[in-house]
Amino acid sequence: MRSPTTQTLEIQVADAARALAALGLVDAFGHVSARDADHMVITPAADLATVAASDCLRVPLTATALPSGCPAEAWAHLALYQRYPTTGAIARAQPAASLAVGMRTDRFAPTHGQACWLGDSIPVYPSALLVREADRGRKLAEAMGSADAMILRGNGAIAMGSDPATAVATMSVLAAACTVWLQTRDEPVAAMSAEEIRSWQAVKHELLPRLGAHLLRKATTTRLTR
Repeated sequence: MRSPTTQTLEIQVADAARALAALGLVDAFGHVSARDADHMVITPAADLATVAASDCLRVPLTATALPSGCPAEAWAHLALYQRYPTTGAIARAQPAASLAVGMRTDRFAPTHGQACWLGDSIPVYPSALLVREADRGRKLAEAMGSADAMILRGNGAIAMGSDPATAVATMSVLAAACTVWLQTRDEPVAAMSAEEIRSWQAVKHELLPRLGAHLLRKATTTRLTR
């Protein structure tokens, strides 16, 4: 796998899409995008396991209509890029545990060290309506707050990163956080302190890209050995 610095955004987005599929974080639905100045590069409405770089679409961040073949929930991506100018990439997936968490709470605190990279707490978007309109995309972006990931009630999750690989890593960390929360929600647990949370957040920019590279490499190895 080539270094992200030598890859086009389309290649990075397609690699991340296939990684989400190989890691079992998406079913037939899901998408990955990356910011490119005043445009975004996004996967088409297709099975992410099959997406190639040449399939990816370019959409202006100020688009008022979506091009043919674009996932209808691209409105969520556009709204997040507009609201969060430092966001470089977005992953949309359906980790199974996120569906269960979305039924039980409206927000939960980090459950382990890596989960601190998601934010001080992880919100649950309260509506299960599909985000297929610009206005719903804007409401979703507002609900994200200061977190880098959010559970969508009845509809999986969405995660942000600095590039496609770190967006995959953020989604993977969210899936793990949901699993841990479900396993411990009825047990007395020691909540992470503010100092512990800050210590993990301080190394996010060092360690999250390493996790992203690991996950893409793992996904590639999994595909080659099948």
